[in-house]
Amino acid sequence: MTKTQKADIIEKLNTAFVNTSAVVICDYKGLTVSQLDELRIAAKENATSVQVVKNTLASIALSKAGMNGVDIKDTNIFIWSDDVIAASKIAADFAKKTDKFVIKAGYLDGEAADAAKIEAFAKLPGREELLGMLASVWMGPIRNFTIGLDALKRQKEEA
Repeated sequence: MTKTQKADIIEKLNTAFVNTSAVVICDYKGLTVSQLDELRIAAKENATSVQVVKNTLASIALSKAGMNGVDIKDTNIFIWSDDVIAASKIAADFAKKTDKFVIKAGYLDGEAADAAKIEAFAKLPGREELLGMLASVWMGPIRNFTIGLDALKRQKEEA
């Protein structure tokens, strides 16, 4: 790989990392190509990016993006997204499927995070679920009001 190719990769990763909320670093040693494709497909469905990058190039891109504090060693695959919960869920769900995929560390909202914190974020409801909960809460008073009006109508009809 030439210096210009390396510089291009660093620039692309730096741009991606600066414009993202979550970067999850995982060990993928021992996974088959079909398993990695399964991970990439799951990530693509959730608007999340997945890429295997050399550690030195990833370290440079992360430090340029202002993300410091995590030591990058061994074989790593990087998962990043604008949605912290989506990136965490993809990594945690895939780690449950196979014991060869291990969450090492990452960055959530620009701060270094360990595997436990990433797994905790993965347990939170996703954006769509939260919007559904919010809509249900907003509709509660209206629903109760209409139930009360209906009960009042029945009471008046009986009288």
